[in-house]
Amino acid sequence: MEDKIVYSDIFRTAWKALMSQFWLLAGLFIGFTIIYSLLLIFAVPSKGTPISISGIIVSVLCVLLAYLFQLGYLRNCFQTLDGEEPQFSAYGQVSGKLFSFLAAHIIFVVITAIGTVLLIAPGIYLALRLQFFFASMVDENTGIVDSFKRSWKITKGYSLRLLILALIMALASFIGQIALFAGIFVAIPLILLMYGCAFRRLSSPSAT
Repeated sequence: MEDKIVYSDIFRTAWKALMSQFWLLAGLFIGFTIIYSLLLIFAVPSKGTPISISGIIVSVLCVLLAYLFQLGYLRNCFQTLDGEEPQFSAYGQVSGKLFSFLAAHIIFVVITAIGTVLLIAPGIYLALRLQFFFASMVDENTGIVDSFKRSWKITKGYSLRLLILALIMALASFIGQIALFAGIFVAIPLILLMYGCAFRRLSSPSAT
């Protein structure tokens, strides 16, 4: 089996893509962070203030906005990997997947949580094998069930290498968080680009 998870290659590809569209990717992430933070101000009641209907509505909007941003931003990352300029229209294009992604994410969390309860290792294994349901939904327009099947298929035989890649991505996130916090606006798009790059490598015909 040809090894598609070459860490240095994935990192270099993701870094090159990030540098090609850094200001757009960082700007989109910063813009979302500002909007989301402002919405949270209205969603979280002040101390001693009862929860209102409007607060609940804003809280729900915050959750939906966060999921929509995840979908659209990953689409932007795939556009960047393809050598294209990230388009804001990507968020409208993936909006139809919002509730499917929400349901799929809940299923993913439940499955991995059950696996984690069963001595932790099964949860990690399931998370590694099923993680690309997200990428498949965005990049291949698959449904909930097919996205999990796709991820399970392409990750066969790559669990250990994907675990190491996950640790590398976690290290990048940690470095971004301690780099005066602003580094997170570099780390997050870099991690998503690495994730998208790994998915593309595993999805290639020679890898499956």
